[in-house]
Amino acid sequence: MFNIAYAMGQGGADGAQGGFGAFIPLILMFVIFYFLLIRPQQKKTKEHRAMIGSLKKGDRIITGGGIHGRITGLDETTLTVEIADRVRVKVNRGNVTAMTQPGTQPAAAKTEKKDSKKKPDKADKK
Repeated sequence: MFNIAYAMGQGGADGAQGGFGAFIPLILMFVIFYFLLIRPQQKKTKEHRAMIGSLKKGDRIITGGGIHGRITGLDETTLTVEIADRVRVKVNRGNVTAMTQPGTQPAAAKTEKKDSKKKPDKADKK
């Protein structure tokens, strides 16, 4: 029995160092969570607030519900959004998820298709 008590006494000296050593993995996990989860979320929230603050009349937006429209009126907390001809809805500013550009890509695609159709016609005429 004396051997068992002696062995337990030796392990007790390392227990003081092990107490602080047990916190090192927790600290490392917090640092990893900060850089992978917390910091990117704070950056995204900051960008969203800046986007909401910069909204103006005539901007095209997408709401959280997926509604696309054009801003026709502004208030401190709400926006009036025209979603079709003479169809307007009031939306809370916080529900705006993104701003869109007014249809530049479809117009460019249409001109490319027209140009591609014209080129073979000119080649056939020559």
